[in-house]
Amino acid sequence: MTWLTAHLEIVFGGTLALFAVLLLVQQRRSPQSTAAWLLFVFLLPYLALPMFLAFGVRKPYRASHLNFSEPDRIEPPAAAMDIFFRELGMPGARSGNRIEIFEDGATAFAGLNRLITGAEHTIDAEFYIVENDEIGRAFVELLTRRAREGIRVRLMIDRFGGLSRPRQALERLREAGGEVLFSSPFLGLPGRGRLNLRNHRKTLVADGCRVFAGGMNVGRAYMSADAAAPALWTDLSFALEGPAIRSYSDILASDLDAAHRRAAPEAGEIPPSEIRCAAVREGNAVLQPIPSGPDISGDTLHDGLVAAIHRAERRVWIVTPYYLPTDQLAHALNIATLRGLDVRLLVPAKSNQTLADLARGIYIRGLADAGGRVFLTRDRRMIHAKAGIIDDFAWLGSANFDVRSMYLNFEAALFAYDAGTVAHLERWFEDQCALCSEGPPQASLPRRIAEGAFRLAAPVL
Repeated sequence: MTWLTAHLEIVFGGTLALFAVLLLVQQRRSPQSTAAWLLFVFLLPYLALPMFLAFGVRKPYRASHLNFSEPDRIEPPAAAMDIFFRELGMPGARSGNRIEIFEDGATAFAGLNRLITGAEHTIDAEFYIVENDEIGRAFVELLTRRAREGIRVRLMIDRFGGLSRPRQALERLREAGGEVLFSSPFLGLPGRGRLNLRNHRKTLVADGCRVFAGGMNVGRAYMSADAAAPALWTDLSFALEGPAIRSYSDILASDLDAAHRRAAPEAGEIPPSEIRCAAVREGNAVLQPIPSGPDISGDTLHDGLVAAIHRAERRVWIVTPYYLPTDQLAHALNIATLRGLDVRLLVPAKSNQTLADLARGIYIRGLADAGGRVFLTRDRRMIHAKAGIIDDFAWLGSANFDVRSMYLNFEAALFAYDAGTVAHLERWFEDQCALCSEGPPQASLPRRIAEGAFRLAAPVL
């Protein structure tokens, strides 16, 4: 039977390899990435196939559940980017919003608590990480208290990001009547997600009227309960009221319903209280939430940024903890510097991801060689903010400037087109640069060799 066993192994392996190749050639990726995966599959199929199914498949499983609510009135485009995103099926920019940007962990944690304690009917939340520390436990305990008071509480945590979650506190939340859900399971079972696709969004919606979102997870590194004891990292989040919150409600409802494996409600099923809240025009901010990920057709955020950088006339400023751009983004930034634009990149001198730091070196020095200005944090300060400014508009949110956020993860960014919000982020960016040293990191020959090797793994870092 040895020959039969060998024959079946060959047939089975060949079938899997053919399946992987068919998936591979249909997906949007660079020719270099496609060629590398094909070579890997043919040379080491029994190693490459499991790795490809775990890490190499893009957007394989979740058709969009999003049904963006129609605005109460169609507004004129806020900018060329507004038009671009509308053409991709995204919600349009909305005026009349009020936004409060949190520049440190103490004000962010206080703002998050205000939304939770002020809720009258519902609290829905999703975070990539809720740590098992004093901040994470305090957050879950506050949700538990509100659940005991009769508020409907639903909390979703990413399965991988939630490995260090406060399990006992979450169990008490369940006992109080709250729902605790997990997104993106590890195993690539049909309809259940894949290890490579993580829900990186950070959003809390209270009563469908108020939103907390941005780049902060819930934990001691990101937030602080004491203004005198600041958080370990520098990050950005925000609280939002006004018409733009409808898009965040839609995104979060879709994610929660996907975790339940049920269809999202149609726009007409939105409670009247949420419709009234969204119609209230609280301020002067012109904002446009943009989701991206496996629930969105195409690569909306990535393509929007590539288009915006090519159209830029004055400046492109970017802050990110992990700088591993796609080839298109790296090329667009290099061309922008050669066109004489003010191109600035703000990154930590040393992040919490050593492999990502190795992989980014070639990209950072390439940008500096083209004429871009690179700012590195001093004193081992970790900057975890994800934001940018291009000419007269800005964005902030959950998406890093890397392949994983642009092509793989569930993300959400908020684009701002009003002068007040852009000026706020401009001032913040310049304040951060003043605390940095300018110039790309130095690297020895062995490190440069290591950087070149790890650059190949950028899509999974």
